Amino acid sequence: MLEFIVDLARFMKKQKNYWLLPILFVLVIISGLLAVTKGSVVAPFIYTLF
Repeated sequence: MLEFIVDLARFMKKQKNYWLLPILFVLVIISGLLAVTKGSVVAPFIYTLF
C-alpha cells in the first residue's frame, strides 16, 4: 500500500497533476468515516452530516 502511495505521489509530481490531491484527500476522509462508522453506535449521527 505504501508503494502505491509513493508511486502516485511521483506520478502527480512528474505530470504536474496537483489538482488531484484535494480529490484524493476528500475520498480518503469519506472512506475513513465510512469504515469507522460501519456497525457503530455513532453511525446515525455521521449519516446526518451527509
